[in-house]
Parts: sequence; structure tokens; C-alpha cells
Amino acid sequence: MRDAKRVAVLISGRGSNMRALVEQAIGYEVVLVASNKPFAPGLEWARARGIPTWTWDSKGVAKEAFDRMISAALDDHLVGTIALAGFMRVLSPWFISEWQGRVLNIHPSLLPKYRGLDTHQRALDAGDQIHGCSVHLVTEELDAGEVLGSREVPIVARDDAAALEKRVLEAEHALYPKILSEFVTR
Repeated sequence: MRDAKRVAVLISGRGSNMRALVEQAIGYEVVLVASNKPFAPGLEWARARGIPTWTWDSKGVAKEAFDRMISAALDDHLVGTIALAGFMRVLSPWFISEWQGRVLNIHPSLLPKYRGLDTHQRALDAGDQIHGCSVHLVTEELDAGEVLGSREVPIVARDDAAALEKRVLEAEHALYPKILSEFVTR
């Protein structure tokens, strides 16, 4: 039986948002960290803390076939909620349907602005004064699901994309655990 308070975090890299979710967990437990990159640094961090991990190199694997493998691992751990945290792979329609309403993502913009990649540079290029991050439900349409929460980050004159990214990431680390906690306990 899937339990909403049993959370899996899907990563592709260093896992800084995953670490924030683990360290600030209130009302939920991260029971699995999964990755499509076998050498993602975040996996080692999770293993060092006794959190079960699952990985499979997604290169050359059909999208739905990979998603069925990861879904089986999620079911093996009785996961009820999935938190995407730098998981750089678009999920298949099958997966979205199978886990509908139970997959959250953190995105580095104030959605619906700047869906997709390169959000910080796009905000700078547009001359925005405010940027930020959003937690949203995952749907088949990229970065288009219901926004569950957001946090604004001011853009300052000295900002380049890297500086803005750093400040937005700090906001993500505060926002995501709060929204996930609210989501699983509603």
C-alpha cells in the first residue's frame, strides 16, 4: 500500500535539494533516493546516511521502459509521494498516469514564467526585477502542473546567472521541504 508520507527523491546530480528534503523532513520520511545516473554524487550522500538507493543508467533505455523499472523500485519501498530534485529526465505519460497527483518538482522560476531550462539567464535577459522558485505537481506538460508554493528572490544589479542561481537554490532549500511536508499531511 502506497503511503503518502513515504517519500522517494529522484535526482540526477549532487542532490542538494534532496539533502534539504532529508535534513528538514517533518511529517514524512525519505525512504528511497533514486537516480538515472549511477555516479550521481547525491547517491553517496544518501548511502552514507543509510537511505536506500536505486539507480540505473538511463542512456539508451526507452523512456517508458526506464520509468517502469523505477516505478517498480518505488513500489518495492512502499513509496506514496515522489519529489523530483534535479532529476533531469522527462517522465513518460505512463509514469505520470501511474503516479498522478503524487509527483512534485522544484523548478527555478516563478511559474508559469520560464518553464524549461536556463531560467536564470532568461530572467536576466528579460530585465526582470524578481525571480524565484516554485514547487508544482508534475503533469505531462513540462513545468505546467498546479503550483503548490513559490518563493521570490530579488534580482540585483550585480547578478549574473551564476549568482542568481546560487540565491534561488538557497530559496529552493527552504521552500521544498515546507511544501512537501504540507503536501503529505493534508
